Amino acid sequence: MTGTAGAEPGARAGLLTIGAFAKASRLSPKALRLYDELALLTPARVDPVTGYRLYAPEQLERARLVAWLRRLGMPLAGIRHIGTLDAPAAAREVRAYWARAEAETAARRDLAAFLVDHLTWKDPAMSATSMPLRLRYAALSDTGLVRESNQDTAYAGDRLLAVADGFGRGGAPASAAAVDTLRRLEAGTVPAGSLLDVLEDAVEQAGHAVGRAGTGPEDAGTTLTALVWTGSRLALVHIGDSRACLLRDGEFFRITHDHTVVQSLLDEGRITPAEAVSHPQRSLLMRALAPGAGATADLRLHDALPGDRYLLCSDGLSAVVPPAEILRVLTTVDDPERAVRELVALANGLGGPDNVSCVVADVLASDGHF
Repeated sequence: MTGTAGAEPGARAGLLTIGAFAKASRLSPKALRLYDELALLTPARVDPVTGYRLYAPEQLERARLVAWLRRLGMPLAGIRHIGTLDAPAAAREVRAYWARAEAETAARRDLAAFLVDHLTWKDPAMSATSMPLRLRYAALSDTGLVRESNQDTAYAGDRLLAVADGFGRGGAPASAAAVDTLRRLEAGTVPAGSLLDVLEDAVEQAGHAVGRAGTGPEDAGTTLTALVWTGSRLALVHIGDSRACLLRDGEFFRITHDHTVVQSLLDEGRITPAEAVSHPQRSLLMRALAPGAGATADLRLHDALPGDRYLLCSDGLSAVVPPAEILRVLTTVDDPERAVRELVALANGLGGPDNVSCVVADVLASDGHF
């Protein structure tokens, strides 16, 4: 009988040569050798004379799983971990991995959309002379009825709308520092070609300012949700669980995505929206401006239209007041100053368990009409 010394014993023992196993598993021999070296997929036997790797037929199921997970883009470390789990736990890990991958893809998609809009935008600068539209706005922040101090900051100006929700012992100065950093964008002009860099620099500077606001490495942190007026557009900067919402033509929708553990569980399908409301980790942030966090903020551009109404708020409002009540105020109270007062009153009327801050801003035509 002809054949190699390594293949013949393997064949008699019912084992598959690396070539046959590669074909059956749809993994290349090169990949199989790498997975052996990484202890990810160890051969059933290695011929002591030739060094040929031989595989058992029952290893095909694991090999095919490895191949599928690699096609999914999962890192080898993640595949190795899944290999130690039973089927239900492995399924949960795959679901969680894909939810993270989709979130990362969404973030890249948002950045791509920002860049496309940014590169095709012809407005030469963010200046008062290039504003065909203008904002009418009001901001209000309140301690609430339970907290001893207010760690929120709310701000509204001609070019900046912002809400920040501080946490930790230095939460109040942290939120103020983040908003104050962005307020520097109100001075002077920002060339359209530099908008993305300017916003990224501002967020980075805000992170440094937050770090300086605390007395220790874990003493200060804050969320930050802001809209920077560009004349006909609003550039969104968002990190954390404060929110920005838009009321347009009677439709009310959120334009930010919470960076929280609970939101990630919702995205992964592990909990329902009803369960999220009372989840014990509903306030646990996954991204925020904090020392050593290294987190990136979401950046987007939004076309503004006359008649648009924007709401920015901390979770002291969004987690306490039902959406229907928020919408009722926004659709029935014309004056932004009165609207923010009524929204804060609603939160306090429901117990005021947290600091509550909100900004309401209307987009007006240059003649002052909707």
